[in-house]
Amino acid sequence: MATIPITKRGAEKLKDELHKLKTIERPSVINAIAEARAQGDLSENAEYDAAKDRQGFIEGRIQEIEGKLSAAQVIDPSEVDAGGRVVFGATVELEEETSGEKVTYQIVGEDEADLKLGLINISSPIARALIGKEEGDVAVVVAPGGEKSYEVVAVHYR
Repeated sequence: MATIPITKRGAEKLKDELHKLKTIERPSVINAIAEARAQGDLSENAEYDAAKDRQGFIEGRIQEIEGKLSAAQVIDPSEVDAGGRVVFGATVELEEETSGEKVTYQIVGEDEADLKLGLINISSPIARALIGKEEGDVAVVVAPGGEKSYEVVAVHYR
């Protein structure tokens, strides 16, 4: 199985979710199933069906997170020294060449990407265009909305 890059923060977030699922959600749904069984006829018991569906979701999510964590290559961006190049975990300050708009993104793993927070997926078009670039370089991003050029203003490892 191939390793999946994830930042230290992203790995902690997955571990927290896994802990919550195992210690809170799983016991809660087990109790709900037991209560629904106590009501008798299961063939027409909507609470039982809903609890079983919820249990299936929880168990599936637990397996998914455990699989991701076992294949994860945890990277602490603050310990990365790429000589000023854009790599996984780097925070990049960009300036769009035509509009002059400035944006800052951190390149992260799939599970932690959130554009509103400036966290972009390593496999996104902009991240792929930025990998390997240095301050002063221009990255041309081919996106569904057309081509955009960004100048790399600064690269940080934090």
